[in-house]
Amino acid sequence: MGKAYGTWDSAIDGAAIASGVGLRDVQWNDSDDTVVWHESRGKLGVLAAQTGLDAPRDLTDRRINVAGRVGYGGGAFTVRGGKVVFAAEGRLYSQSLAGGAARAITPKFGSYASPAISADGRWVACVHSYEGVDGIVLVDADGEVFPRKLAYGTDFVMQPAWHPSGEHLAFVAWNHPQMPWNGSELRIVSLAADGAGLPFANDILTLAGDSETAVFQPEFSPDGRYLAYVSDVSGWSQLYVYDFDSREQRQLTTTAAEHGAPAWAQGLRTFGWSADGRSLICIENSGGFSSLKRIDVGSGDCADVAGWDEYTDLEQTAVSSRSGAVAAIASSSLVPPRIVTVDMQGRARVRRRRGAEIVLADAQSAAQAISWTCEDGGEAHGLYYPPVLQDDMPAGLPPLIVNVHGGPTSQRRAGYASEVQFFTTRGYALLQVNHRGSTGYGKAYMDMHRGNWGIYDVTDSIDGVIHLAEAGLVDREKAVIMGGSAGGFTVLQSLVERPGFYRAGICSYGVSNQFGLLMDTHKFEERYTYWLLGELPEAADVYRARSPIFHADKIVDPIIVFQGTDDVVVPQDQSDTIVASLKRRGVPHEYHLFEGEGHGWRMPETIETYYDKIERFLLQHVIYA
Repeated sequence: MGKAYGTWDSAIDGAAIASGVGLRDVQWNDSDDTVVWHESRGKLGVLAAQTGLDAPRDLTDRRINVAGRVGYGGGAFTVRGGKVVFAAEGRLYSQSLAGGAARAITPKFGSYASPAISADGRWVACVHSYEGVDGIVLVDADGEVFPRKLAYGTDFVMQPAWHPSGEHLAFVAWNHPQMPWNGSELRIVSLAADGAGLPFANDILTLAGDSETAVFQPEFSPDGRYLAYVSDVSGWSQLYVYDFDSREQRQLTTTAAEHGAPAWAQGLRTFGWSADGRSLICIENSGGFSSLKRIDVGSGDCADVAGWDEYTDLEQTAVSSRSGAVAAIASSSLVPPRIVTVDMQGRARVRRRRGAEIVLADAQSAAQAISWTCEDGGEAHGLYYPPVLQDDMPAGLPPLIVNVHGGPTSQRRAGYASEVQFFTTRGYALLQVNHRGSTGYGKAYMDMHRGNWGIYDVTDSIDGVIHLAEAGLVDREKAVIMGGSAGGFTVLQSLVERPGFYRAGICSYGVSNQFGLLMDTHKFEERYTYWLLGELPEAADVYRARSPIFHADKIVDPIIVFQGTDDVVVPQDQSDTIVASLKRRGVPHEYHLFEGEGHGWRMPETIETYYDKIERFLLQHVIYA
């Protein structure tokens, strides 16, 4: 008989997970086929590049931390005409791809994100945020003119995109209490020049979207005839094009799949124009599995793009305007993230790997898409990962980790997840829950979260455990629930609602007080709970019922809690208050507070400690309990 479940030796530990880099974005230069990408090394953001067969090289040095700082970040850089423009430390910088030092082109104030360079190279449009006011500003690419406001008047903006003529600029805007995936608008600014030759907004047209329809990623075709974008007006996020000649909008995709993504960060992309402007290269997400499609703009015909079969999760698609080659951040449940490019002949090339990739695919667990019927008759979805097969399997059934995503408007997809392999290589089964209210399964499924946060995420997770147990796949008595942020709330609420159902809980920066979250969180989400729970004061009883801190005396199961001291999304007091109750009542628990960490872990020493503490906690309270 083999070693007990949960005690297997594994090469995937906290140190191995912490040693990798984070791959954030990838783009092509248009004047040659240089590939530029953004990666995080601990808390440092770096731009790297590769031209032809040359070795990859760093563009930025350690004195500059490249990062967009609007909302959750993202949209850190753009490339055009042999130079890169990027956001760092409250400024925009410009730097030649040929080398040399970066040069600031804006004063240091506020935060910048999503820079976009005009076709003539003279101007940079970008998102700017200062003292709670967001808008599109126009920056002189040489840094000689002070940035000027271009499009303001809404609470949020993102994704500015230039028309090739420089006469129009498209962007996405929305207002509280909407989130960009609930209701947003696609706007087109018509530009004119003032007496000094500086562009200003002559007219702003709302082309698509409203308070109940979400739009995403406007992109002009190379010849300027079309504006492509994603809208969920049909019930799924589908590709559309607006024809400037006929003034007509036309839906291109019809498959019951997602062609966009919830815009949690700036600079997200799911499609790009082909070099000849005749087609769009688009990520299609079906049930959490991604594939790359070529959509003919004239006919709407759809075909697979060759060279991507190894990967089941794709992000940040970029198409070379010179060669037509496609770049993306690619992974699968067995392959860690990579920067990959594929040429027009379908030949793939790996430009950057997240880490060493020392664990073979057959020594890891592959994602399996599953669905289950819930107690109320509804259907929920998720990804199931069995424990990795061993030569000498132990008797009995494996313990189960139920992992609930954050957001809560998000989705677990079939990309590589280090934490999944951490558990499955040790002998745990793992269920990634895409409860009702998640994205990836159509707008109606996502909208089930409206007013229901703390309902479906809790019950769908419980029903997922029962489903797997009845199928004979897991040990029902050794189920653990795990999550961070909104997923951490689900952990706490589950332990409140169903004490004794789970053997233990793992909670990272979880929401314990909905009133406090509404008052203390950052601007991006400060009205999010209006959609998830209802508006105050009318919904005060709902807020209280779904604030675990008011019912913490019902938590009796062992729990380990993690929190960063610098978290501005879910502040530290949210964890402090729940832990104080646990301590006062003698509930078995651990509390680990990480100095200098925010909403998620960046520092290698934090990541190592996090996984080490979880492993020891589970051995004590689940495996040997």
